Amino acid sequence: MNAWKNPLIEQRADPQLSLVDGRYWFTASVPGFDAIEIRSAASIAGLAAAPARVIWRRHDSGPMSWHVWAPELHRVDGRWHVYFAASERGDIWKLRMYVLECEGDDPLRDAWTERGQILTPEEGFSLDATPFDHGGRHYLCWAQKSPPSESNLYLAELANPWTLKSAPVCISRPELAWERIGFHVNEGPAVLKRHGRVFIAYSAAATDANYCMGLLWADAGADLLDPKRWRKSPTPVFRTDEAARQFGPGHNSFTTTPDGRTDLLVYHARNYRDIVGDPLNDPNRHARVQAFGWRDDGFPDFGTPVADGPYSI
Repeated sequence: MNAWKNPLIEQRADPQLSLVDGRYWFTASVPGFDAIEIRSAASIAGLAAAPARVIWRRHDSGPMSWHVWAPELHRVDGRWHVYFAASERGDIWKLRMYVLECEGDDPLRDAWTERGQILTPEEGFSLDATPFDHGGRHYLCWAQKSPPSESNLYLAELANPWTLKSAPVCISRPELAWERIGFHVNEGPAVLKRHGRVFIAYSAAATDANYCMGLLWADAGADLLDPKRWRKSPTPVFRTDEAARQFGPGHNSFTTTPDGRTDLLVYHARNYRDIVGDPLNDPNRHARVQAFGWRDDGFPDFGTPVADGPYSI
């Protein structure tokens, strides 16, 4: 049996959890938005008490000196990398995407090197980069603002972990009413490949109780860089559940149980609706993990957020 307690880790938004070589690896935005930390354990429950190592801190000034957001830890071509967004102390909304590379094989002990900014053809507000492999090619999906102020999802092929190889294509815009509450947002992409399809879950709307998850998909054999191949769920696939007291679930990632038999949804949510001031200044988006299943038509069924407390499968 697999068991843990939700929330798994408190005050850790934008959680990214992966299972690599029999160990779980966790990173997320820290409340001060000023550093990147990693923790690891043999079980999901063990992550709650695992020591967190800070592998990088923001600069004193210039690029990467403010709003360090949504780190993701990935092993690409046999090397560990962290993808994250950061802005500048003198221009706090100048968000750009950056990459760190581990100099050795142990992310918790070995040194990390800054590989610099992921440059996009249209320089601008960008964040939430996530890499994935498919059909022998390396891809990057991320969120980037375009005029007037909407945040869209883009996809490109990678030449190396920090350099785009192809021109980016827009695969989703916040065109539906539930994606445009408070802000016009598609962000936080997370990739899941099953049943002959490539799925991309994403988050939409303002970062309060309206925050929710949407779903894109393309056939596994399709040209992923053709925007026409991507389709979108007309309704959210995971959203606030007042009965369970889970508000604004989103910015998810995916992993599995150690045996690979059960798929797990990792996400953040608050346990109250009302927020005083800017939601970004409220630190209580906690990391949670729960199982999900699959419908007969091969699509994921994420269900609804579970209430806080012991959880087992």
